[in-house]
Amino acid sequence: MITPPNAPSAAPRTAPRTAPPGRRQFLAGTGAVGAAALLSGCVTSGSTAKSESGGDVTLQSNLSSPQAKNAMEKVVEGFGKEGGARAKLNTVASETFRTQLPTYLTSANPPDLYTWYPGSVAESYAAKDLLLDVSDIWTGPELTGYSDALSKLCTSAAGKKVFVPTTYYWWGVFYRKSNFAKWGVEEPKTWDEFLDLCDTLKGKGVAPIGLGAGGNTPWVASSWFDYLNIRINGAAYHRELLAGKHRFDDPEVRKVFDRWGEALPYFDPNGTALPFQDATTALLQGRTGMMLIGTFFADSAPKGQLEDIDFFRFPVIDPEVPVAEEAPTDGYFASARTSREAEVKELMRYLATAGAQETYLKNSSGTALPTHPDAKDSGTALVKKGRALIEGAAELTQYFNRDSSDALQPPADAALTRFLAKPKEIGSILTTWQRESQKIWGR
Repeated sequence: MITPPNAPSAAPRTAPRTAPPGRRQFLAGTGAVGAAALLSGCVTSGSTAKSESGGDVTLQSNLSSPQAKNAMEKVVEGFGKEGGARAKLNTVASETFRTQLPTYLTSANPPDLYTWYPGSVAESYAAKDLLLDVSDIWTGPELTGYSDALSKLCTSAAGKKVFVPTTYYWWGVFYRKSNFAKWGVEEPKTWDEFLDLCDTLKGKGVAPIGLGAGGNTPWVASSWFDYLNIRINGAAYHRELLAGKHRFDDPEVRKVFDRWGEALPYFDPNGTALPFQDATTALLQGRTGMMLIGTFFADSAPKGQLEDIDFFRFPVIDPEVPVAEEAPTDGYFASARTSREAEVKELMRYLATAGAQETYLKNSSGTALPTHPDAKDSGTALVKKGRALIEGAAELTQYFNRDSSDALQPPADAALTRFLAKPKEIGSILTTWQRESQKIWGR
């Protein structure tokens, strides 16, 4: 399952967790790589009462695209056939889910189980005692084979397991193979080659770079900041910056925007007007040449066109900087206020199994990679290439808000969309970004 990475909710930032592991540490003991999971339902706010006991486990999902929703329904059906507890799937539009998540978790009658993110994002809720402690299920057979790195990623600062990972995925610069062949161009490897490619496409009347940072998905622009920063300043600096150990108005960050400025003339003029779903359509129709995006975009594409989709690694800028990649992990956490604790844990154990993860992959776009070491991925050429990308990375990062906090995403959205519109104002943009972020770090 693949969840779009950002979540501009109101969860406060807590003390930074241990930095995400490098590629070898993360993959040790997994044997497989993977992508996401999601959830939704009716709640009321302002009370600390637990949800009513009895009945089905409520599974809140923001996997609302047709393929993903169908796959989630198949997973829930599979759980129902186990003969124990039963689950009810509530699917909510992704952006609605994002903004409502804090309300869900603090409501009088919260949904039981949610798809979302581990690491810093889950920690912000765990620190407020809003997440169920599921340490006991990590000792069972369903999860004992998971890597130490995944285990640490799902552990709160208080030492409790609060998350079950099911999948993770990769980001890349995606394009249609048939279009590249028609235009007579090839994948670039370096930044200069990338700019040459953009120049060629622009000369053919094609907007070289699609974005998809319009509507309710402005967070897509963060992918450009993330990749430029890890290519120029490295993954360690990037994580430290998002933890408040550096400033957004530092000279190192200014270098990121200097490079970004070189590519700006090649961006689709509609980049901040179209959400990523519409930007996907523009890519498939050949109105744009390529797009930096996570594999979750494939759930918005006709399944019959996936064989024509390919990607390349975000270009290397400084050969001396170890090549890191974005590989967000997704899965589930549960409300600490559920009165169906035993049933919720039964469902979480099921979701951690190879069978449940394979069910999802078979019924969705199949571009996710499972976290269970014995689960099989879709085996497509695209997935094999994605696995090789992740396994070949020197380090792995998650995504902007996942490596910082949900609360830090809105100031980033404001800064980056303003830069795209008025790049000459970068000085005041970075000053404002630092000031707004400092308010969050200082909480």
